[in-house]
Amino acid sequence: MAGIWLRGLSIESRLKKIDGIHDRENHVLPFGLMRSWIFSMGKNKKGKPEWIKETLEIDKNHGWQSKPGYKIFVAGRGAVRFDIPQNWHFEPDEKSFRFHDAPPPNDDCRLEVSYNHLPKQDWSLFPLEHTVKKVATADRRDVIEVGEIVKAKRQTARIAWIQIKFIDANEDREAYSRICVGLGSNIQCLITFDYWADQAEKLTPVWDEVMNSLVLGLYIRDPRTGFALPD
Repeated sequence: MAGIWLRGLSIESRLKKIDGIHDRENHVLPFGLMRSWIFSMGKNKKGKPEWIKETLEIDKNHGWQSKPGYKIFVAGRGAVRFDIPQNWHFEPDEKSFRFHDAPPPNDDCRLEVSYNHLPKQDWSLFPLEHTVKKVATADRRDVIEVGEIVKAKRQTARIAWIQIKFIDANEDREAYSRICVGLGSNIQCLITFDYWADQAEKLTPVWDEVMNSLVLGLYIRDPRTGFALPD
C-alpha cells in the first residue's frame, strides 16, 4: 500500500525542516510497498511556491486501507481523501492537485481536485445539485450532451456529480468531463475528470472508486498510522 499526504493548499504555508527524501523538481522517487509521501508547500529563492517531498515508512499496525492497485490521496491532513490508481502521475499545484494516467503530454485523462475550508455552520440546506448543474451548463467547451445529476452520501458529506460530453477543439474528438462537488464537515471540494469518450470503459471504474472512497473532514493524527483524530 502506498499513499500521498498533503499538508495543505495555502501558498503562505511556511517551509518546514523535513528529514527524509526531498524532491524539489517533482521527480518520481522509488515508492516502497509500505510508504507515504508528504508534500509541504514552501517558496524557492525567487519567491515562487514549490512542493517539498518527504517519504515516511508506514507503521506496521497502520489503519490505511485501499483496493489493490490503488493508493490513498489525502490533502489538508484529512480535509479531502480518496483513492487513485497506484501508477498514476501526480502533479501538485498552488491551488489544486492533478492526476494523469501518464505524464503529459502522453496522458489520456486528467483528474483534478481542489478544496476550501468553510465557516462552521449548518450547510445542510446548501443547494448542492443546483451548484453542480450550474457549473456544467457554464462550461464553455463544445458541449453536445449533459447527463443527469448523481447524488450520494458519505458519512457527514453530501456529494453530487454530473457528466457532460463535448467535442475537443484541438483534436476534433469526443470527450467526457465529470464534475463533482462535495460538501461536508465544513469542507467543500471540487473534483473534475476529463477523458476521451473511446476510453470510457477503462476509465469510468477509476471515477467510481474516487467517488466511493471520497471522505471529507476526517482529520488524521499521524500519516504513518492513518488513525483519525477524535471528534
